[in-house]
Amino acid sequence: MAGITKFLEQKKLAVVGVSRSEKKFSNKLYKVLKSKGYQLSAVNPYTDRIDGEACFANIQSLPQQVNGVVIVVPPNQTEQVVKDAFAAGINHIWLQQGAESKGAIDFCKKNGINVIYNHCILMFAEPSLPHKCHRYVWKALGKLPK
Repeated sequence: MAGITKFLEQKKLAVVGVSRSEKKFSNKLYKVLKSKGYQLSAVNPYTDRIDGEACFANIQSLPQQVNGVVIVVPPNQTEQVVKDAFAAGINHIWLQQGAESKGAIDFCKKNGINVIYNHCILMFAEPSLPHKCHRYVWKALGKLPK
């Protein structure tokens, strides 16, 4: 849990893979984190706006430094995003469920990056009621990190 706590202490985050579609989970995740007070930068190479705010093509094009990255892209893209984050000096990475790749996780561990995977960030970032229930079930099943 220490790695999760440390990640959540980072208030300036990039969300890589934010969808333009309000129906997609990555868009909802972006909105929920924003509502919880996180200062977010959206990253999606296929649009320049998300919810009326600037969106950037990649981590290198962000106008300000972020302290952590939430990655919500297909696994075959994740390792490159992790390498881009590391090159930008970012040491806190959350691989949202479905974005994990062995190469990305191994790269993070090898380079001393605080990497969180196999967990939904919304279960831990001051969760709403459904996510609190999900976290409770995972705790009862012994699936939460120690």
